Amino acid sequence: MKKQRTDGQETRQKLLVAAGEVFAEKGFWEATNADICEKAGVNTAAVNYHFRSKEELYVEAWKDSFEKSIQKHPPDSRVAPDASVQERLRGRILSFMRRISDPQTYEVDIIHKEMACPTGLLTEAIETSVEPVRQDLESLIKEILGEGASEQQIRFCEMNISALCFGPLLHIRHSKKMADMPRPKNSPAELDVEKFANHTTDFILNGIYGIRQEIDKMRRNSKKSAEPVI
Repeated sequence: MKKQRTDGQETRQKLLVAAGEVFAEKGFWEATNADICEKAGVNTAAVNYHFRSKEELYVEAWKDSFEKSIQKHPPDSRVAPDASVQERLRGRILSFMRRISDPQTYEVDIIHKEMACPTGLLTEAIETSVEPVRQDLESLIKEILGEGASEQQIRFCEMNISALCFGPLLHIRHSKKMADMPRPKNSPAELDVEKFANHTTDFILNGIYGIRQEIDKMRRNSKKSAEPVI
């Protein structure tokens, strides 16, 4: 029995890895159970046996890839929790960039395909997995902005950080996937991710501190207007 359970876990893991690759390449609608089983080297009945359906395998494959990506690139980049807020933000941005640009994980490609041809199947899994990471980033932004920052200001900053990281690093990811093809000079794949993360962090911090100055100015003006006239 122990041998059977071990074999079952191995087959399940093979399916998760193969499914991640196939869904990343083809998206949910174009991928088939036969494609996945052929890549995994298992019987075509294995999907229904281990996951009951293609839909459940889709969700579990994304979750498996996300968890592996987080393990490989921890969200805090192992920056000490007592480090300055600037360094902690730098660690978050570096981790995000490393995850996006890593061609060995499939979470980003699967989401990209999902955005192009939505199924709605990943909504709950993404919210459950990504939300804690997003909330940690927002808490850093709130710490930098200081008291008086509105929820909208914090949210807008978080959205801008995501956009600044996602777009350029997606180009790097695709360039790395075409490693065997000749690349032009100054190809995105040649970009140093850590240096780019440092530059982006400095750029973002300047923007956030600019917003903080406006918030502090408004608070000072509000206090002055509230002072009694003698």
